[in-house]
Amino acid sequence: MHLIRSLKKFKHQYDGCVATIGNFDGVHLGHQKMMRELKEKGKELNLPVVVITFEPHPKDYFVPQFAPSRICRLRDKLVFLRDCGIDFVYLVRFTHNIAHMKAEKFIDDILVGGLGIRYLVVGDDFRFGAAREGDFDLLVSQGQNKGFTVSRMPTYPLDGCRVSSSRIRACLMQNDIGYAAKLLGREYSISGRVRHGLKLGRKLEFPTANIGLPQMPFPLNGVYFVRVYGLGDKVYPAVANVGCRPTVDGTLTVLEVHILEFDEDIYGRYIRVGFLHFLRPEQKFDSVDELREQIEQDVAQSKKFFNLN
Repeated sequence: MHLIRSLKKFKHQYDGCVATIGNFDGVHLGHQKMMRELKEKGKELNLPVVVITFEPHPKDYFVPQFAPSRICRLRDKLVFLRDCGIDFVYLVRFTHNIAHMKAEKFIDDILVGGLGIRYLVVGDDFRFGAAREGDFDLLVSQGQNKGFTVSRMPTYPLDGCRVSSSRIRACLMQNDIGYAAKLLGREYSISGRVRHGLKLGRKLEFPTANIGLPQMPFPLNGVYFVRVYGLGDKVYPAVANVGCRPTVDGTLTVLEVHILEFDEDIYGRYIRVGFLHFLRPEQKFDSVDELREQIEQDVAQSKKFFNLN
């Protein structure tokens, strides 16, 4: 999979494409079904498959104080799209110009003039353009005049309800990790590079791999049993804390992972942390000694969970 960095080069190299547009936060089961159908259409027309997505999320631009928490960071989303077999991603930077671009200009400049779209599929609630003026009907009428076909992907149901990013987000915020994984079609995870922290965990004899999280609302908070990937072929059991570390007056949300029965220097390594089970909320302790006692209990319970006793 490749990122489209120049629309001029893309249109010069390819005689059109099949595409979809959306935020695709989490790349859940509904998104995955859309990607499979898009791939089939690309194969039928012998055209590359393109996903058009936005960064930041439009709500981050318009109402940052009410922006939804992110299910996954951008890099993870790109990996999940790659795993779906997508050929290209066109990452549209959501700027003032994009926010105020008329829907017909978006079609003319980006879809037709930039990508040469021949077939477009969108979700059943898709809106675009300044003041959300663009919709499915506009795309259909414009497509008839400008040489592309549009189809609408119906709701993807599971257990009688629509699979959606907002539903997954709600599950994560309620710590229903198992059902979030069912809606995603895979274990919920987040990736990042291990960085230096306060090294308090090492002083407490429970060293942690620290991963910075995007400074935006994050759906999880608390202590979890997790698995760690990316350290060779082995998958490591671990216990993780997501939060701001109130006992030491922390302010930024971080992911701290204590890998069980592991003692290697992994600073700078890129790892993926898969969440399995919620243990307890993050809490503030009156002393570091009380924090250490609780960590001992958390580690003991995690070893029991992973049958390591």
